[in-house]
Amino acid sequence: MKQVLNVIHPEAKIGKDVIIEAFSTITADVVIGEGSWIGPNVTIMDGARIGKNCRIFPGAVISGIPQDLKFKGEKTTAEIGDNVIIRECVTVNRGTAAKGITVVGNNSMLMAYVHIGHDCHIGNNCILVNSVGLAGEVEVGDFAIIGGHTVVHQFNRIGTHSMVGGASKVRKDVPPYTRASREPLQYVGINSIGLRRRNFSNETIFSIQAILKTLYQKGMNTSQALGKIVNDFPVTLERDIIVDFVKNSSRGIIKGYDPETDKSDDDDF
Repeated sequence: MKQVLNVIHPEAKIGKDVIIEAFSTITADVVIGEGSWIGPNVTIMDGARIGKNCRIFPGAVISGIPQDLKFKGEKTTAEIGDNVIIRECVTVNRGTAAKGITVVGNNSMLMAYVHIGHDCHIGNNCILVNSVGLAGEVEVGDFAIIGGHTVVHQFNRIGTHSMVGGASKVRKDVPPYTRASREPLQYVGINSIGLRRRNFSNETIFSIQAILKTLYQKGMNTSQALGKIVNDFPVTLERDIIVDFVKNSSRGIIKGYDPETDKSDDDDF
């Protein structure tokens, strides 16, 4: 007698060379791109759109219904890009009527026990370390890294190329190119190591550093600092990314620290 080892709905769209290991469940409204590997005991539910060459490890649940009491069963999706690694017991909820879609971008990695809430948008090349938890409608920019056991309040944004230290509580927006740490979460410098690894020139890194120093360490409020940045710094892509991010922050940005009085170590990076 043939043993049934997994449950794959006949209407699911499974690409070429996809491997689905034993005891996994794939429901009807699912698309999986070619070359992906679905490990054992994975559950992929209606609304899942999974790209090419992804690797999804045991215990993960993709496109589960949102943990939102306002959800009324509307047709929404959870979209995973290409070359994404999703480790053990990760949960990615699909969207709600608010946005209709939850997104994890290309080449990103979600380590074990990460939770992605409804309507979140994770950019490309992001790393979320073990047990990171994102509430609903969180945005994470490209190349961001979030340290393990960090929790992020709903509607918050974490900027591109930023790095958040482990076990943080993210209650305010984290601007692009920054390092954030301590409790309450603070700006502690620029993510210079990450920028160098991604081939940013020294000139660009020094410019970003000067802009963020103006924002955080010149004794001005946010509006004054933005005015000075716009007036005093030449137009560059990085300058405009920072200015636009701060201007469009509905929850406000994290605060800075006083390097003269704060002697604590950045041992969570």
